[in-house]
Amino acid sequence: MKVLSVVGARPQFVKAAVLSRALARHGIQECSVHTGQHYDDNMSDVFYRQLRMVAPAYMLDVGSAGHGAQTGEMMRRLEPIVEAEHPDWVIVYGDTNSTLAGALVAAKAHVHVAHVEAGLRSFNRAMPEEINRIVTDHVADAHFVPGENARAQLQREGILEHVYVVGDLMIDLAREVLAQLPARPPILDRFGLESKRYALATIHRASNTEKETFTPIVAGLRRLPGRVLFPVHPRTRPLAEALGLGQGDNITLSEPLPYLEMIALQRHACGVLTDSGGVQKEALVAGTPCTTLREETEWVESLEGGWNVLAGSDPERIAGAGMRPAPETPLGGIFACDSGCAERIVRALLETARLPSRR
Repeated sequence: MKVLSVVGARPQFVKAAVLSRALARHGIQECSVHTGQHYDDNMSDVFYRQLRMVAPAYMLDVGSAGHGAQTGEMMRRLEPIVEAEHPDWVIVYGDTNSTLAGALVAAKAHVHVAHVEAGLRSFNRAMPEEINRIVTDHVADAHFVPGENARAQLQREGILEHVYVVGDLMIDLAREVLAQLPARPPILDRFGLESKRYALATIHRASNTEKETFTPIVAGLRRLPGRVLFPVHPRTRPLAEALGLGQGDNITLSEPLPYLEMIALQRHACGVLTDSGGVQKEALVAGTPCTTLREETEWVESLEGGWNVLAGSDPERIAGAGMRPAPETPLGGIFACDSGCAERIVRALLETARLPSRR
């Protein structure tokens, strides 16, 4: 079997790092394509170094652009690669423009599509990611869902075959990394942080990087009762500088931080505030309460027991929830699932190798 993996953004590098190891263990040939959707070193290349990933066979270097232009350019550059490599499967991850481009090119080339992290829905079609998820799920041939909620959602949409409940690759890797952390990771000394005495914030979604939304979020962060470390996404930096973040307030700005450092910071934070789906999961695996800077989340299991709360851009909700104590109720759902997601995905791919060729 030969697979072609399409990645382009931080959470996809994390997922692919775990799955690539399992593919290699089972003798499955993998060819990786990096679309270049994330191209900053701390959001791209550092993941390959820290997670010991094999360098991608193809770098598309698409970079930033509007959604249509970016997706279209990815498809234009990806199509000849799929035709030349002739894989049995194209594997796509999550919900980015890279996900959609890989799925559409493969489907049109009559190559089987495997969607890792299928079945998630925010039910907010104003989010570009929601459109990407829905379309990808409906052209995919195999759907690897993290839990029963996602499986049930696909069933409601009429997707009944080749749906596999496998767990979550990001949760598995976070557990692995957390088990190896030193008692006091060096990243705390770099920023002069005391364990459980600070909050960690990330903001990157388009809806939150408009001035009318970003400004009240910042007001909420400034009202938190402790320091806030804020690794700034390139999209967010102009707004952060315009509002004077880090100048005489409780917020410390930094460049985007590598994966291992982010996991350590989440473990030792009192609270994590984010609009990232991946960071929501990582925070909870680290045992740290999360405050989601959105009005909805795809990870509905995270809301159980109050581990994750939705604050949107409301300063009062952000200030009230951002550094709250951890709940006593243990996490359930996908957070209680056994590790081994990658092995379950590979076994399912091998079982579905008998699917009729699309060609």
